[in-house]
Amino acid sequence: MSNKTFRKWAAASLLSLSASTVAIADTFVFTAIPDEDETKLVERFRGVADYLSEQLGTEVRYIPVKSYAAAVSAFRNNQVQLAWFGGLSGVQARRLVEGSEALAQGVEDEAFQTYFIANTNTGIEPGDSLQSMADDLKDRTFTFGSKGSTSGRLMPEFHIREAFESAPEDVFSRVGFSGNHTRTLRLVEAGTYEVGALNFQVWEKELSDGNIDTDSVQVVWKTPPYPDYQWTIRGDVNERFGDGFKEKVKQALLNLDDPALLESFPRSGFIPASNDDYEPIRKTAESIGILD
Repeated sequence: MSNKTFRKWAAASLLSLSASTVAIADTFVFTAIPDEDETKLVERFRGVADYLSEQLGTEVRYIPVKSYAAAVSAFRNNQVQLAWFGGLSGVQARRLVEGSEALAQGVEDEAFQTYFIANTNTGIEPGDSLQSMADDLKDRTFTFGSKGSTSGRLMPEFHIREAFESAPEDVFSRVGFSGNHTRTLRLVEAGTYEVGALNFQVWEKELSDGNIDTDSVQVVWKTPPYPDYQWTIRGDVNERFGDGFKEKVKQALLNLDDPALLESFPRSGFIPASNDDYEPIRKTAESIGILD
């Protein structure tokens, strides 16, 4: 190859590399906490990616992660610019990325709940409070969901500590972390754990789909409502994607009305959210030592 030909080839290669880099930079990437089976999440969020791409006029890509902590890390490291977080993981992420904002939450997320469920072989009957069920619950085996889950760990642990004035490890004979809400349901249904705590939406969706053996597992207590899931966006997206981009994302989320997509969450729609909405979650996490 002559020097002249080499220079032309090198210039073309640099131009191609530059174009490729721009294309990557222009891709808006988001993730979500892995709170259910991965196949369900991939189907749901690929649909969201297609919808956002059409609404925003830019390439949008969803990337799955293996843990709640990984979702927070990807957001902190700018590997993703938007994330579907739970209440606690959203608080954690926004503390790490200055200027990040909660944009939208599901209609149902204003007043979310955790269900405590029990294998029917335990003989535990539904109660009005954890205190009234103390004798039946103490020394049982118990599973939370993920360690970073609001509905699967933070709020149930808060109520356990409040009711028993003790840490979960001092109340139950064995405490586990299933990893996600669907797995919590299956472990308690099978009797691997006697009692567990999970997101009420997962229970209601699985129940309506006929996926729960109600002869084996039942709801025994429901927490008071609290704020939970939300879409959180990095504060620097306008600098990267153009003025007004953050507002365009917010409006696209609020306008999402595809019945199939909403049912996959499941949510009836999305409404505006703000960081202040999640102050109760921050305070609760600090009170039980999950946040410094």
